[in-house]
Amino acid sequence: MQALKDLADVSGEFGADLRFVFLGGGNTSFKTDETLYIKPSGTALANIRPEDFLAMDRSCLRRVFSEPLSDDVWEREEQVKLLSAAAVRPIGAGRASVEAPVHEVIDYAYVVHLHPTLVNGMTCAVGGAEACARLFPEALWLDYCNPGCTLAKVVAKSLSDAKAAAGVQPKVLFLQNHGVFVGADTLDEIRELYALMIATLEAAYSRAGVPTELAVSENCPCTVSGSAPRLRSLLADEGCRAVVNTAGQFIASEGPLSPDHVVYAKSFSYAGALSAAALSEYQHTYGYLPKVLSVPGKAVFCAGPTLKDALAAAVAARDAALVRQLTEGFDGPRFLVDAEWSFIENWEVESYRRKIAGAAAGPARLANRVCLVTGAAQGFGLGIARELVAAGGHVILADLNLEGATIAADELNSEFGAARAVPVAVNIADEESVAAMMSAVVEEFGGLDLFVANAGVLKAGSVKEMALKDWQFVTNVNYTGYFLCVKHAAPVMAAQQTGEGDPWCDIVQINSKSGLEGSNKNGAYAGSKFGTIGLTQSFAKELVADRVKVNSICPGNYFDGPLWSDPKRGLFVQYLETGKVPGAETLADVRGFYEEKVPMARGCTPEDVAKAIFYCVEQCYETGQAIPVTGGQVMLN
Repeated sequence: MQALKDLADVSGEFGADLRFVFLGGGNTSFKTDETLYIKPSGTALANIRPEDFLAMDRSCLRRVFSEPLSDDVWEREEQVKLLSAAAVRPIGAGRASVEAPVHEVIDYAYVVHLHPTLVNGMTCAVGGAEACARLFPEALWLDYCNPGCTLAKVVAKSLSDAKAAAGVQPKVLFLQNHGVFVGADTLDEIRELYALMIATLEAAYSRAGVPTELAVSENCPCTVSGSAPRLRSLLADEGCRAVVNTAGQFIASEGPLSPDHVVYAKSFSYAGALSAAALSEYQHTYGYLPKVLSVPGKAVFCAGPTLKDALAAAVAARDAALVRQLTEGFDGPRFLVDAEWSFIENWEVESYRRKIAGAAAGPARLANRVCLVTGAAQGFGLGIARELVAAGGHVILADLNLEGATIAADELNSEFGAARAVPVAVNIADEESVAAMMSAVVEEFGGLDLFVANAGVLKAGSVKEMALKDWQFVTNVNYTGYFLCVKHAAPVMAAQQTGEGDPWCDIVQINSKSGLEGSNKNGAYAGSKFGTIGLTQSFAKELVADRVKVNSICPGNYFDGPLWSDPKRGLFVQYLETGKVPGAETLADVRGFYEEKVPMARGCTPEDVAKAIFYCVEQCYETGQAIPVTGGQVMLN
C-alpha cells in the first residue's frame, strides 16, 4: 500500500531528527474506512518499514469507548489492553500502541504524534496553556491527564466538543507535559504544520532570550575515576553491578516533566555527595535508586542494568534538562505532581516498553558484566569477545587496530543487540595508551568486572640469531604489556568493592602451552609466557585482598586464527622459513606436524578458551592458577 510506504518515509524523517523525538518515541498512523494502521509498541520511528505497521479493526477498537469499564484504574487499563489486542488483525500479530484509541478518534487520515523538545518547553511550562492560545490559536490544548484509557476518553470528548463548535476537528492537539498530535489528510500538510510549529516556537524563545541548546561540558576526570567504579556497586541490583555512563556536565531537571522522561530516567535525579548513606536515604524516599546522579560542577552519571539503559537515561536526562531550560520562556516548569508521576512509574504498559528496550540483554551467564578483551580485533581475541557477548556480557574490544575493532564491534552489536560491544584503541606496551584505555572504560561503563589480557605477539627464531630488537618487542608486549594492563585495571576493580557481599572481579591472562613447557627456536615467546605466569601468581596473592581473582589460561594452538594461518606473518610461514619443523617443505607439512602432537587431534578454538574463562569467573575459590586448554598436549603433574 503506497500510503504505508509514504508513512514509513515520513516516520523515518521525523524519527531520525532529534528535534522531534528522542529514543525512538512518538507514533504515526494511517486510516482507511475499516482499518487503522499504526506503529506497534516497541518499534522505533526511525526504523519502521511499511510492513511493520500494525493493522487494527476500527469498529472493534471503538469498543474501548462503548464497553463498560471498571472504576479501578489498573483494572480499567487491563481491560483496554485486552480490547485493543482483540482489534489487531490478524489476532496476535503484534502489540498495539497504548495510544491507538487516540489515533482512532482523530478524523484525519494521517496522524503523527511526537515529543519535540521545543514543543515540550511550552507544554511543560506553567504558562503553557496561555502561550498556546497566543501562538497557536487554531490548536486544541488539553490539561494533563494520565495516559492510556483516561487520555483516550478525554481526547475523544474534547475533539467532539471542538468539532461541534467549529464544524471541523482542529489539526493540532497539544497535551500538557506530554507532546503534540498533528492530523491531516496528507503527509505534506503534516510536514508543513510541524515546520510552522517549530519556527513559531524558535521565534518565541528568541524573544524571551532563552537558549534553545543545552550547554554540556566535560566531566571532571578525577570525579569520574574517583566515583564511577564505587557507584556501580552502590547502585547494584540483586548482586549485579550497574553500568554507569558519564553523561557530561549539565544542570539536571529537579523534577519530572513528561511520561517519557519518567520512563527512561525516573522521576527525580539525585544531586550531591555520592555516598552510601545519601543514596540509601534517596531510596527510602522514592522506593528506588536514582538513574541520574550529579555532582554539581563536576560530573553527571547515568545508570542502568545495561549500557543501553544507561545511555537511554543519559539521553532522557539531557532532553529533560533542555525542556526545563526552555520552560523559562513560559513562566518556568510545571512538574508532574505526585499522582501523575507515580502513575507512570507503576504503569504496566510503560514497564513493557522498558522490557522491549532492554530485550537484547542476552543470556545471564555473565549477567551484564563489563568485560575488556585486549587484542580483540581478530583471532583468539575476537573469538573470545564474541563468546563473552553471547553469554550476556558487555565487551570492550581493545586493539591497536581500532578500525578492525570497530568493524568487529559493529558486527557483534548487529548480531546480539545495540550497545553490547564497544571498540577502543590501545597499545598495551605503552603506559599512556593503557591508562587512556582504562579511562575510556570507566567513562563509558563506570568500571570493569572481567579483564581478559589476550593481546600478544610472537617472533620465532633461534637464540643464536634473534635480533635484540625482536626479543625486546616480544617481551615488551607480552610481559610488560600484561603488567601495565593489570597496573591500571586493578585499582578500578578494587574501587568497586564496597563490602564483603560485593561480587569478585576477574583478571584472566591468555597465556599459552608455551608458558608451561619450552618451545624450540621460540625462546622470546616462551620466556615471556613463563614470566607472565609468575606475574599471575604474584598478582593473585596481592589482589585477593581487593576481591580480585587472577588466573592464566594456557591454550593449545589455534591453527585457524591469523596467528598461525596469516599467509604473510603466520606461524606456519615463520616456522617453515626458520626450519623449525624438520623435513617440512610446505605449509601443510607444518600444520600436519603440529596437529599430530595433539591427542585430541585438533587445534584449540576460542570456544574452548571461553569455557575456561567462564570457569575462572564462576569459581570463587580459585586464583593464581595456570589452566591448560591443550587437548591433552600438555598435562600438569
